[in-house]
Amino acid sequence: MRRAYYAEVAGRYWKRTVTEAEIDQGLLDFPDDGLLPPTGQFVVGRLDGEPLACGGIRLLDPATAELTRVYVDQRARGTGGGAALLEVLEAEARALGAERVRLDTRSDLVEARALYTRHGYAEIPAYNAGPYAEHWFEKHLV
Repeated sequence: MRRAYYAEVAGRYWKRTVTEAEIDQGLLDFPDDGLLPPTGQFVVGRLDGEPLACGGIRLLDPATAELTRVYVDQRARGTGGGAALLEVLEAEARALGAERVRLDTRSDLVEARALYTRHGYAEIPAYNAGPYAEHWFEKHLV
């Protein structure tokens, strides 16, 4: 799932198909640090038993979790899988003690931005200086 995520986000950014070597390098350049307990979690969503979605959550500080590596395969888009994935990731954030979830994304990832907005995420000022970050969102967990 991490390879599929990187292939899509890099391919959309570069406006071309990425090579296996580029995917390998991208995974090395952008490791999934902090996506394991006790500071985070990485989840995989399945549709009819096939892994078609993934996402990670990690603590930025004791009250703030960051959503990252969120991906829903095109075959699962429109099925409610993105909403279900967000629900699970937000539950994981709560389990880590977070009171809010933040994320950054790019302008070209319009489906992701729409998903976040539909599920209560509001745009906020930049909270990081990620090299590809163009939009920042936050949701308070209840």
